Amino acid sequence: MEKINHCMAALREAVPEIEVVANEPMSRHTTFAIGGPADLFISPKTTEQLAGALAAIRRCGVPFLVLGNGSNMLVADAGYRGAVICTTEMDDVRAGEDGTLVAQAGALLGRVARRAQRAGLTGAEFSGGIPGSVGGAVFMNAGAYDGQMAGIVEKTEYLDGEGNLRTLTGDEHCFGYRSSAFRAHPDWTVVRTTMRLQPGDPAAILDKMNDFAQRRRDKQPLNYPSAGSTFKRPEGYFAGRLIEDAGLKGVSVGAAQVSEKHAGFLINRGGATCDEMLRLIELVQQRVREKFGVELECEVRIVR
Repeated sequence: MEKINHCMAALREAVPEIEVVANEPMSRHTTFAIGGPADLFISPKTTEQLAGALAAIRRCGVPFLVLGNGSNMLVADAGYRGAVICTTEMDDVRAGEDGTLVAQAGALLGRVARRAQRAGLTGAEFSGGIPGSVGGAVFMNAGAYDGQMAGIVEKTEYLDGEGNLRTLTGDEHCFGYRSSAFRAHPDWTVVRTTMRLQPGDPAAILDKMNDFAQRRRDKQPLNYPSAGSTFKRPEGYFAGRLIEDAGLKGVSVGAAQVSEKHAGFLINRGGATCDEMLRLIELVQQRVREKFGVELECEVRIVR
């Protein structure tokens, strides 16, 4: 605790304008609505504040976690012993005249898609219903329906482990299925991403976004907290179909449940704990392994 108090003082001295909150419940900042308190919760508004906060935390030797919208994260009931840096206030999105869209790490993907549509730029429609932020989407190469971040990201500015502002371009992102160069370098922090889009008709783009949104409402349990698809797609299979065929639709552990609407979604029916969700994840993996011999890999990041 002494180290945490020292870190809080160091943060307030190094970046006096930054907001620092102690013992902030992580259930307020994840789409699962699960998670105990973080020792420190920090909300930078600028790249300079982000860099200053990272430098102060590293000097204090305190563990830290960079968080966007918390859409692919399950946090322990005991919380996080360290500092959480939340980028959601770094959310500027701007369309250029050259067919690019530049978005800060904390900008929600829905906002990116809407800004592109208003600018008559097509290519980002797939992202409109993904509940994550740009930083997390680049980190995991988020995708849905007919697109993924790898198809539109041109360059990404980031802070390296020493706090230097650097840039990845094109293939340097090393995008793969739910992966990128940032997964291999957890000390890198996304700051801003430039996306290359194409000219399009705003009305047609909006129609496509509305179609995707309706398909999500029809097929996904959007009225319950979740992290979206809980498992990666096994090669040659669909995780949701395997889970349903294993007879697991509607199965619960406490308030954690396999959705009755889409078996690929594990949902919080209200008051679910991290322990319950983890036990449900393990149950699903075990049943699918026993019935089909397929290993389901959890897509959700577990934070303990």
